[in-house]
Amino acid sequence: MNQAADTIWMIDGSEMTEKQVVSAILQRDATITREFLFRQCYPLFKNIYNKYYTDCESVLEFMQEIYLYIIIPQRKTGQSKLAGFGHRCSFPMWLKIVAENYCHQLFAKRIETDNNYGDGDSLERIGGSVDKEIRNLSMEDAYKVLKQMPNERYRRLIELRYLLDKTNEETAEMLSMTMPNYYNKHKLAKAQLYVALRKEGFV
Repeated sequence: MNQAADTIWMIDGSEMTEKQVVSAILQRDATITREFLFRQCYPLFKNIYNKYYTDCESVLEFMQEIYLYIIIPQRKTGQSKLAGFGHRCSFPMWLKIVAENYCHQLFAKRIETDNNYGDGDSLERIGGSVDKEIRNLSMEDAYKVLKQMPNERYRRLIELRYLLDKTNEETAEMLSMTMPNYYNKHKLAKAQLYVALRKEGFV
């Protein structure tokens, strides 16, 4: 047996090998899943959430999304990602790799989607244009545009940064974001704002 599979974890007051933990999660054991994935692995997921792009509003939502990602059988194979875990590394390391890859894939899909505005628009040009456009609007028109943005977190970011004139650092702090995560969200928020500006006929 792989050495990682012999690692002992304290789960709800009892000792369990890593292999037993994985097996219990695969069997949808609510207690083991909650204790290991959602409590013991919380710092791991929080670090990934703060570092990489996600559409989730909280660490808990992100953890739930990853849980579903690893537990639901894939269409092509009929097997879940977790069922394919072979203990070639530790379970937490595997979770880290899977979650980071998930974020990379999500970010790539989002960039591809946001790049499909037509007329040759790009995120780079969009980022440079919305700063000026949103500040040139009356407050009434600006909030009308914000209402067209579907993501509440992005709306709040734009409001703080451009309507309330907070600095990047102040905005990140008020949204409880690390700076790397803030800059990712900032770029995507401006792309979403551009769509709203176009919808309202301001660009």
